[in-house]
Amino acid sequence: MASATGNAFDFTLFKRLIRYTNPYKWTFYFVGFAAVLLSFFAVFRPYLLQITIDDSIVPKDNDNLVYYISLMLIALMLEVIFQFCFIYFANWLGQEVIRDLRVNLFKHMLQFKMKYYDKSAVGRLVTRAVSDIETIASIFSEGLFMIASDLLKMIVVLGFMFYNSWQLTLLVLLVLPFILYATRVFQKKMKIAFEDVRNQVANLNTFVQERITGMKIVQLFTREQTEYDNFKEINDKHRKAWVKTVWYNSIFFPIAEMSTSITIGLIVWYGGLRVVESDALSLGIIIMFIELAQMLFRPLRQIADKFNTLQMGMVAANRVFAILDTDAIIKNEGTIEIKNLKGNIEFKDVRFGYIEDEEVLKGVSFKANAGDTIAIVGSTGAGKTTIINLLNRFYEINSGQILTDDIDITKITLQSLRSEIAVVLQNVFLFADTILNNITLHNPNVTEQDVINAAKEIGVHDFINSLPNGYHYNVKERGVMLSSGQRQLISFLRAYVSNPSILILDEATSSIDSYSEQLIQDATDKITEGRTSIVIAHRLATIKKADKIIVMDAGQIVEMGTHKELLQVQGGFYKNLYEVQFMAEESI
Repeated sequence: MASATGNAFDFTLFKRLIRYTNPYKWTFYFVGFAAVLLSFFAVFRPYLLQITIDDSIVPKDNDNLVYYISLMLIALMLEVIFQFCFIYFANWLGQEVIRDLRVNLFKHMLQFKMKYYDKSAVGRLVTRAVSDIETIASIFSEGLFMIASDLLKMIVVLGFMFYNSWQLTLLVLLVLPFILYATRVFQKKMKIAFEDVRNQVANLNTFVQERITGMKIVQLFTREQTEYDNFKEINDKHRKAWVKTVWYNSIFFPIAEMSTSITIGLIVWYGGLRVVESDALSLGIIIMFIELAQMLFRPLRQIADKFNTLQMGMVAANRVFAILDTDAIIKNEGTIEIKNLKGNIEFKDVRFGYIEDEEVLKGVSFKANAGDTIAIVGSTGAGKTTIINLLNRFYEINSGQILTDDIDITKITLQSLRSEIAVVLQNVFLFADTILNNITLHNPNVTEQDVINAAKEIGVHDFINSLPNGYHYNVKERGVMLSSGQRQLISFLRAYVSNPSILILDEATSSIDSYSEQLIQDATDKITEGRTSIVIAHRLATIKKADKIIVMDAGQIVEMGTHKELLQVQGGFYKNLYEVQFMAEESI
């Protein structure tokens, strides 16, 4: 991988990127062919100008003048046509490549473990998937092919200059090493500068996205001025990174312009003397050399500018490939396709930690029979939600075994395993879409009528129908147009229409009005009926109805049994929890 070491170019990274052009190789070859033709057109026009001056203007031959001007017009038209094809297809190829690359990146990200997202800033990932990949397109549209075309022009121009006058060519070459050295230094400095720019862009995106998402917290705790000051600091770092690139450009381009002017002066001085003193050179050749010298130096300046573009694209490609090379994927090596599970679940001495050497679950073992409702209770951080995450294989266990219908879940394909499990999370996430699409998640096998029927069964149809446009009501980003209780009801319906064999509920009724709470309770009773359910319980009503209650503390199961059985344990965890938390609820 490329890094900010100042190395001008990373050919290994470049070759990897070029492999994405393989499906479009004929377009790639055509653009290359157009670049070759354009390099020959570059010297053909000055040549026509030279013979027009020497054979028509100087001898005052009007017939030849019309003929050569006609040739120049034809050459110009052909050059314009190939220039159009070159620019269009180079840009087209770039867009095809980034489309494929972005699809590959998003597909890869869809398979990441939750652990990866726990440690990664959302804004930074968005930058990689959107703006960084867009920057890669410029490698093809403004970088690679443009540089190749300019280099070809320079080679052809130099060869043609030597053919016509090696003395004038040597004068041009006196200045060339200086500008080549300046270009090389410029490229190295710009690579480091652009690496810094991309870092600051990612930091800025991350900061802005997090603060906009958490704006309620910012305003609740009156942190507006603090966040404003933080933003100014980050934005200033972003400005300084860009100013550094502007500084390098401001130094390089005047030097390049001065070098061109010096070269033209040398051509006019030496060539003029030769014309005056002898007939060794013609006026047409001097004019042609002035044109050719500009053609030689102009690509050098453009190459430096386009190399900046190429460098930015390569830095962006490096970042994108770093994600593609990240081995944070849940291994989907299972071969068993399951359908309509009975719903037996068994944890056998399961150990797990989100951080290495810090176990969250410390040898958890329990069994749930098909159709049972298992309630898990315990203090915050006891490991309740971790059990849900592991059953869905969002994380890999450190040791032990998790079975469903006596099959190790690692032997089951991820898609078929998760299709048999539905989860209602404590923090409900809704997309900026209609209620219907948030329930079906665009599953073609679930019709609107299926959703309506399911909503009637669990008692939420009237609530949805009361909203503007009913099931086609757009809830906006994260479902902000709905209350927390309403979002919870939508998530219950989403789980219910998937017809799971195993249902997992992370009940959340805090800050929910009594009407929504009653609807949630009724929905809970309906969707748990006849299927294996694991409930992280917060309400006594749900706990008392459970076939088995698992009491957890510090990552271990400390008690297990029914409500009545656990109340008989003197000094037990559950009995103490009941007396502190649930007795008040029961009396109400």
